[in-house]
Amino acid sequence: MMKRVNKLNPQGLRIVLVLQGGGALGAYQAGVYQALHEHDLTPDWIVGTSIGAINAALLAGNPKAIRLQRMKQFWDRVSHQDGIDLALIPDAQRRSNVWLSAVDTVLRGIPGFFTPRLFSLFPAGLAVDPEAASYYDTAALADTLGDLVDFDYLNAPGGMRMTVNAMKVKTGELASFDNAQQIISADHVRASGALPPGFPPVRIDGDLYWDGGLYSNTPLETVLDDLPHVDSLCFMVDLWSAEGPEPTTLDEVQTRQKDVTFASRSKRHIEDYLRTHKLQHKLRELYALLPKRAKTEVGADELAMLGCDSTMHVVRLPYGGHDWHMASKDINFSKGSIAWRWDQGYQDAMRAIEHAGWLKAVSEETGLVLHELPPLAKLPRAAEG
Repeated sequence: MMKRVNKLNPQGLRIVLVLQGGGALGAYQAGVYQALHEHDLTPDWIVGTSIGAINAALLAGNPKAIRLQRMKQFWDRVSHQDGIDLALIPDAQRRSNVWLSAVDTVLRGIPGFFTPRLFSLFPAGLAVDPEAASYYDTAALADTLGDLVDFDYLNAPGGMRMTVNAMKVKTGELASFDNAQQIISADHVRASGALPPGFPPVRIDGDLYWDGGLYSNTPLETVLDDLPHVDSLCFMVDLWSAEGPEPTTLDEVQTRQKDVTFASRSKRHIEDYLRTHKLQHKLRELYALLPKRAKTEVGADELAMLGCDSTMHVVRLPYGGHDWHMASKDINFSKGSIAWRWDQGYQDAMRAIEHAGWLKAVSEETGLVLHELPPLAKLPRAAEG
């Protein structure tokens, strides 16, 4: 029996999902995945950093039939109940509710995620064990991952490939933990989200690791550097905006600082990739001009490994919520805000899927095509910061 061809991926492109770090903003990523799931565009490979690594583990560590259920369970577990339906109150009151939610997170942590170290000497500036050098303890996250992620399934051959990035504390080097090359545990996922000084480093095989976002918050370069290059359809979710208005208040300055610090550097990575791709093409052309006696099987194999005949389509999905320009937006785990972000991720991904720009023909020499979201239809969008 012939396998049914997906009209949204008739050429059978490898599907990749790239997920940034961004704390509570990561609910947007869940909505994006839901739309992909419903259109049978589930990833062959998922690459994540920080909250993106947690979402990646929830997807790669469960069979397709229950992935959305596990994602929903996680976000329900870590969100704060709102005292009132946010859709029924004015904007100013919604902002006050969000501010209180952020304060609650700072004071009490997030159930199933992290808890404050109430009697730690670390805030006083005194020395503690390296694994305790933080304001919060993420042991609860290890328990949650144990409940919601089947790590045997995640590490079994033939499943979804998953890569999570972290930074080695002592050297500042980026480490990519990949289930195609090693056994992945909850500690690898926790390490990817260990953002100091809030969260402690995680020790793996003797080395301490911090959040991969300290090195690069958008792990697109992990995909672009992967060899051999193959024809791919990559959905890249951006949670932070590199562009924004000039700030005028302390909160706006802090918000802008966070956005710029953690925004995607994808433009630079894409430009570097295209330059390399052109050089590889030239190298192949020059190799073809060599006399037959100068060519070797080794040289031909090395050229084939570069995969310079491949084309990558990158679909960028930017989180559009302004969150009242509050610096605490990434720790706003208000249930209403989580639901809004999930819905916006779903709606944006649906727009990208309906547009399906990757289906348009491109020349064989095209190394990469970046697809932005099409303009919004003239319909009212749900209100949120």
